[in-house]
Amino acid sequence: MAASLTVTLMLGGPSAEREVSLASGAAVAAALRRLGHRVVELDPQPEGWTLPAETDLVFLALHGTYGEDGSVQRRLEAMRVPFTGCDADASAVAFDKALTKERLVAAGVPTPRSRVVDGACPGWPEGWRPPVVLKPVCQGSSVGLQFVEHVDDFPRALAEAARHGSPVLMEEFIRGRETTVGLLDEQVLPVVEIRPRSGRYDYASKYTKAASDYFCPADFDADTTRRIQGAGLAAFVAVGGRDYGRVDVMVGPDGRPSVLEVNTLPGMTETSLLPKAAAAAGIDFENLCQRMVDLALARRGEGAREAG
Repeated sequence: MAASLTVTLMLGGPSAEREVSLASGAAVAAALRRLGHRVVELDPQPEGWTLPAETDLVFLALHGTYGEDGSVQRRLEAMRVPFTGCDADASAVAFDKALTKERLVAAGVPTPRSRVVDGACPGWPEGWRPPVVLKPVCQGSSVGLQFVEHVDDFPRALAEAARHGSPVLMEEFIRGRETTVGLLDEQVLPVVEIRPRSGRYDYASKYTKAASDYFCPADFDADTTRRIQGAGLAAFVAVGGRDYGRVDVMVGPDGRPSVLEVNTLPGMTETSLLPKAAAAAGIDFENLCQRMVDLALARRGEGAREAG
């Protein structure tokens, strides 16, 4: 049994992914309490939140804007309190899909062709052919995701994507198998394959019960598995990730991986994708949470804590 700690668990928050974060937080809180830790839950909706003075570390179960974009990380860094997951700079890069693309391309990580378009773009961009995918540059969890099969559908789809945030990333649509790669303390976890029953892994497919099927370890040959895991790890390194994360990767019919995005605070319910991958590697949910705590706690000596 690890030494008992006072863990401030940040969950909820002001983003479009608040409900998902509350679910992650509830699962993590239960696991940490089973491990013997004292857990203080903090929902950082007001701007003026403070940490309990006795906080040993902060466990971030936040998702989306504010929680994943580097904002809360930057404030915690200023307080010099250790927290789980990536630092502020890596969080800001990974949450911004355009910045992520720049890092991936510069590092030679395979990723679909893309361009950034303004929400008020007057028409179909030259040099492109459908199908394409539209995503708000700074949203997570498939919020605002739009698939465009025909040029005539572009204005409506762009307006809908931009409603959740502008500018919008326009990306080549890759037909293939949807996978995700979990990472934990430099360990690349078994690949998870996602098969949405609708054929599209959008917000509804992620969070509607029985809307998608999941397979872990995914049924790929050894060489393809290594390529998928290698692309996931390279993407995580390219954005400056640390401790743990999850990278979404499409796999074409030829077995070539193509990185879609990097998630620095992935879902943490017991049925979420990172915990599924960890379980396939022999790491149960409680041990996964404890590993995340231990990785953050190792940074406690980096500066005097100034909670509050």
